[in-house]
Amino acid sequence: MAGTSKGEQHIGLLNGFAAYGMWGLVPLFWPLLKPAGAVEILAHRMVWSLAFVAVALVVIRRWAWVGELLRQPRRLALITVAAAVITVNWGLYIWSVNSGHVVEASLGYFINPLVTIAMGVLLLKERLRPVQWTAVGVCLAAVLVLTVGYGRPPWISLTLAFSFATYGLVKKKVNLSGVESLAAETAIQFLPALGFLLWLGAQGDSTFTGEGAGHATLLVATGVVTALPLVCFGAAAIRVPLSTLGLLQYLAPVFQFLLGIFYFHEAMPPERWAGFALVWLALTLLTWDALRTARRSARTLRVEMNRPSATIPTGTSSAVRNAESVASGPDPVDAKP
Repeated sequence: MAGTSKGEQHIGLLNGFAAYGMWGLVPLFWPLLKPAGAVEILAHRMVWSLAFVAVALVVIRRWAWVGELLRQPRRLALITVAAAVITVNWGLYIWSVNSGHVVEASLGYFINPLVTIAMGVLLLKERLRPVQWTAVGVCLAAVLVLTVGYGRPPWISLTLAFSFATYGLVKKKVNLSGVESLAAETAIQFLPALGFLLWLGAQGDSTFTGEGAGHATLLVATGVVTALPLVCFGAAAIRVPLSTLGLLQYLAPVFQFLLGIFYFHEAMPPERWAGFALVWLALTLLTWDALRTARRSARTLRVEMNRPSATIPTGTSSAVRNAESVASGPDPVDAKP
């Protein structure tokens, strides 16, 4: 990012705000699709997302990756896993918004970075710094408090957080950029989704043709709602540092949380406020530690580079990138609610 001009960075920030702003305001869109149920909305989202990204790929003429992917069964299997996991995430999110659980859904994306860190320890045997351990502990305390507040474990939040963290982990191993990845995932989702919609129509339960042209247009627009923020995110990702994107990613759950309270008028008794406060404390600790580590690593790298005839220690520059990428959480991934 060092060679990026201020104008380019400004454009990147605007695109970043646009992407996370759209993801944050998407709870306003899903209720417009009623009386369609969550599964029907999800199926339309899969079908029309593929149509939208296919048009985008035709425009930018980027098809070489398809042949490469088909020749790599392991990557193709990982894409299939990613498609399955994001299906769960999308479907649950749509259901939770249309069922009056916007605040609890927003919590899932607040705790997602902490879940990602916990998965890194459990699955990848990563070592955490003391402050990171503290943040994870505070998050566990928050889940206990929220369990008391809801009278049950916050299963919507936990399922959204774990499914999205799993999706991010698989995406890192696949290593496909945003548009290509979404195209591959929705291509896998397409036939089951289309089959379900055809079956629904044959049963006479489809709302696509029975609720007027406006409703049908809104269902088609699910593809745009899915892909347009991704385009903005891609424009931001190449222009601003990952640490900046890591901070911007909290715009989405903040907007969702505020919508849940002030627009959808969901209840927030004191114990829920206490649980959310603990989550925000954990995220503050995580962000502070990541930014501090990034600054230290950058300072060490500058000192080493300024030494005459010095050899930069192996891993120093990668430590800077890694510290930046975890600022405020993991690398932002490209398929939001």
